[in-house]
Amino acid sequence: MKLILIILSFFATSVSVNAQTAEILKSVNDAGDVATFELDCSVAFQPLAKGLRYNITRHEFKGPEMKNSYRLLLVMDGFYSKTLNKEMTISAVLSNGTTIDARKIIEDDGFFDGACTLKIKDPQALAAENIEKVIVHADKDVVYQISEQNREIFKKNLSNVINAK
Repeated sequence: MKLILIILSFFATSVSVNAQTAEILKSVNDAGDVATFELDCSVAFQPLAKGLRYNITRHEFKGPEMKNSYRLLLVMDGFYSKTLNKEMTISAVLSNGTTIDARKIIEDDGFFDGACTLKIKDPQALAAENIEKVIVHADKDVVYQISEQNREIFKKNLSNVINAK
């Protein structure tokens, strides 16, 4: 009886991890020269840390002159800053110590809308590394620590977007 309960608990854990990877949505523009592959966030964004969610998008261009582009959209729940600066910086710190930075323009009313897009220059290198933490540099630094389980799910989702056809 105990053995059956242990097997069921491992099965439930593996199903919950696999259930968290998102489906890939594909769309093609009217001219047919740009295809977009992104995580299905129609119900909810994928969680990266408590209060931090994400979406990954790949734009595939037809023709040799254009290169594929990858973007990581970060959405911060309930983030508020009292700074009235014109911009703020969001950084993703990888396990090898490198950082991916993006500057976000704060709206005219002084409020940050809670979303920022990081351009991923080398998605294969990002898939090989782990995102350790995300830092929002505002009136004070807000640090989002990424759990091991969410790192693995992120890597699976990134791999799925890279390999989508």
